[in-house]
Amino acid sequence: MTRRLVVVGSGIAGLYAALVASDPETGAGSAAGPAEVVLLTKGTLEESNTFFAQGGVSAVLGPDEAAPGDSVAAHIADTLAAGNGLNDPEAVRVLCSEAVRDITALRRYGVAFDLGPGGAPLLGLEAAHSAARILHAGGDATGARIARGLVAAVLERAVQGRLRVQTGTFVTELLTGPAGAVTGVAYLAGGRRGRLDADAVLLATGGAGRLFARTSNPAVATADGLALAWRAGAAVRDLEFFQFHPTTLAAAEVPGGPPPLLISEAVRGEGALLLDAAGRRFMPDYHPAAELAPRDVVSRSIALHLAASGQPADSPVYLDARGIEAGRGSGFLARRFPGITAATRAAGYDWTSEPLPVSPAAHYWMGGVSTDLAGRTTVPGLYAAGEVARTGAQGANRLASNSLLEGLVFGRRAVEDFLGGEVPHNGTAPRASSAAGGLPLTHASAVPLRGSSKKGTSAAPTESFVKSGPEPFSRDALGRLMTAAAGVLRSGVELDAAAAQLSDWAAVVRPETVPDATDTREHEDRNLLLAARLLVDAARARTASLGAHYRTDSTAADAARPSATRPKQRIPS
Repeated sequence: MTRRLVVVGSGIAGLYAALVASDPETGAGSAAGPAEVVLLTKGTLEESNTFFAQGGVSAVLGPDEAAPGDSVAAHIADTLAAGNGLNDPEAVRVLCSEAVRDITALRRYGVAFDLGPGGAPLLGLEAAHSAARILHAGGDATGARIARGLVAAVLERAVQGRLRVQTGTFVTELLTGPAGAVTGVAYLAGGRRGRLDADAVLLATGGAGRLFARTSNPAVATADGLALAWRAGAAVRDLEFFQFHPTTLAAAEVPGGPPPLLISEAVRGEGALLLDAAGRRFMPDYHPAAELAPRDVVSRSIALHLAASGQPADSPVYLDARGIEAGRGSGFLARRFPGITAATRAAGYDWTSEPLPVSPAAHYWMGGVSTDLAGRTTVPGLYAAGEVARTGAQGANRLASNSLLEGLVFGRRAVEDFLGGEVPHNGTAPRASSAAGGLPLTHASAVPLRGSSKKGTSAAPTESFVKSGPEPFSRDALGRLMTAAAGVLRSGVELDAAAAQLSDWAAVVRPETVPDATDTREHEDRNLLLAARLLVDAARARTASLGAHYRTDSTAADAARPSATRPKQRIPS
């Protein structure tokens, strides 16, 4: 009997997983054979963080294609170092050692990586990598090229009747049975409700950059998958670790337009420098690797340097790529970074002759729904892959260009587990605890606020958003609050104040409003508020600085303590 897998999300993890699951060759070795696959996405297939990824995919290829002296062991070491020791070593080993397999699959699906003069892959160097191992496609259009290749393959499979695609479909709830196992999803499509039964659900919904006032993420990144999993009872982990990309063009975002332009890590890999308003290069004062330090270090150094020089926190610094053009010859930047060149020119800058104003922006959530190495969560029948998942591969800070790779490797592994007939499992596979305090961060550990649920669905208290306290809830207000209190620099006082404000916003519960709403934006707001509360709670609990979580009030005593001891805050769903 054919089993059904519902994949939610159309970034690299979701698209690739759907292709693997619907491939007859993949299912040939399993008792169940290939699955019936349904891919749901709330926007179009190309609306994802993947589409905006510029830097590339990190991978150590075979001996004929890898950079001289590079190795899988070196990639593992670099990933562990960037993760500040919080990584799961086995997850890192899987990520780096299985990369070749999935890069080969991308090529099979029509993704053509850039080649050098001799026909070998043109490998780039990025921050915190010890060797050039970054594959690019179309220069700085890697994510878009990969997304388009996978989308084309998915649509071809759909035409052949080998999988089903539903765009414009917003999943509002994971349906569960009496034993707590996932049995399907409820959704909104065209203002109408629907439900879809499934033997398993794979969440591949991406991240939550829209929690913050400034982000490189598109408008769809609203923490939907994390909120769905939490309400279904899944454990989450490491939510205090949110990476801010240090170099996005410091221009105002146009409402309804694309996110701020991300200036790829690869630009600094080619030799671009960071300057302050006085034209002084400052990164060597903060880290031996200067501009090629890990992302958390560079973003934090920018914030600390602005504070030390008495400038407002939202002031830009400047990325100077003029030396690259001078050293590599006229036209090099346009050839190597055609997208960035065109976009900066459209914004009124010529980066061959002037520095670009840049600012850090929320980019990637290292924490997420806790999974094992097969993508299984603590809820039977529920998988997670890509940015929504906390696999353990990223640790406290993600190594540049490991995100697309993680979506590939663990999206495939989740499908392989499903096809192997391992679903449902006993719900104990991932060791899921908050990084701060070792206390479980599960729906069951929280005491919900007042609320009710309908029969036949998983219980989930609800919130509505009304004027409460000094400012009513809005996305803009949430973004300002999270950026100020839970951004690059944090302190206990600011986090406590943020927690109080978030609690005020969520204090009035009207079960009949959000779950029954047909406006998907109301559901997104609900998901963002829940994610904000979970992130702030985790950040309050970890009093010591680590990786992307930097507490300005951290002390040596905090660092010496293995974990926080205060009770976990009660977070409603």
